[in-house]
Amino acid sequence: MMAELVARTGRHQQRYEHGYRLIAGCVPFRYRDGNGCGDSSEKTVEVLMINSTSGPGLLFPKCGFALLLKGGWENDETVEEAAVREAIEEAGVRGDLMHFLGYYEFRSKTLQDECSPEGLCKAAMFALFVKEELESWPEQSTRKRSWLAVSEALGSCRHAWMRDALECFCKWHEECNGGSRLH
Repeated sequence: MMAELVARTGRHQQRYEHGYRLIAGCVPFRYRDGNGCGDSSEKTVEVLMINSTSGPGLLFPKCGFALLLKGGWENDETVEEAAVREAIEEAGVRGDLMHFLGYYEFRSKTLQDECSPEGLCKAAMFALFVKEELESWPEQSTRKRSWLAVSEALGSCRHAWMRDALECFCKWHEECNGGSRLH
């Protein structure tokens, strides 16, 4: 089983568009009640974030930029497949993509290369409803996962564009659940 759970490395299959490196990622979430995991009737939502390997703050899966040769949406997969893959590789979770949250553009000093000398990136972000937490996953030796209330996650995001993606997640979730606020 672990043979299929090996993190991809290298940039030979990375996607670029108009000088932007294309990234795929997600905001993993679950519902929690007072006794543990529950269904959505309780409406207490937690999001999963992972540590950055290059400094303070937390990230959503696919936002770990310290590994220069890792991540991104590759030529042999759809953007949805890439987002799901990154959740497995970086955070050790599986689930269902529920909603496309949008594209988020940013600049990364660690992702500068010949195809994107400015380090321009464009992340396609999705809401991922987590159904399974894996006991072992490809990056578990360098990644710690943390379930946070949305309000705590907003204050823990390492990058502003991730806060924007989380705000979009909140708006989507509120619209789908009768206007109940998450933070």
